[in-house]
Amino acid sequence: MFTTTSNNTTTNTTIVRNYIILAATVMFASMGLTDTFFAPTRSGQQDRLNNYGQVVSAGLVSYSQKLGR
Repeated sequence: MFTTTSNNTTTNTTIVRNYIILAATVMFASMGLTDTFFAPTRSGQQDRLNNYGQVVSAGLVSYSQKLGR
């Protein structure tokens, strides 16, 4: 089975098209993930969670000290 020039050109065009689609998909997905992890709202939320954890820890220490007396 021999391929003709037009068939070979079509195959090359399909390969290039698929490569461009794959590259664009990976690029947009990585940009979306980067924005998700470096968003200011996420870091603000993490600060709130850290502060809440400190409050809970202080409450547990206070409660355990009351039980120990």
